[in-house]
Amino acid sequence: MEDGDVAGPQAYADELRETFMRTRREATDLNARAQTIQITEKSADGLVSATVSVRGDLIRLDLDPRVFRRPDARGLADAITDTVQRAKAKAMEELVGLFEPVVPPEQLRAHLDGDLETVLDQFSSRIRGERRRR
Repeated sequence: MEDGDVAGPQAYADELRETFMRTRREATDLNARAQTIQITEKSADGLVSATVSVRGDLIRLDLDPRVFRRPDARGLADAITDTVQRAKAKAMEELVGLFEPVVPPEQLRAHLDGDLETVLDQFSSRIRGERRRR
């Protein structure tokens, strides 16, 4: 076997390795940035403010004292729930956008939603060499 026969595949393997290592470094950096994501949302009436982490965990809940002027426990509970859910959805979208350079958005959304069937379908399609659906 001549050196010329090996040089092309070796160069390609070196390029793949460098691409993998760069992607790995970028993903590590993105992960660190993702851990700092916090989203704050306010209710439609502005009386409820909720801050959530990238995982959707409630970090802070603020209630304007005016909520006690009209005692409506069910309305307050619904406002809190809705505000937290909207903050959680925005945190997820921010995370998806952050990782878009290294993970296809639909794949990350399916993973974060716990949609194992979609994740496995996407994986199977990639194995079969099918093009990603956008």
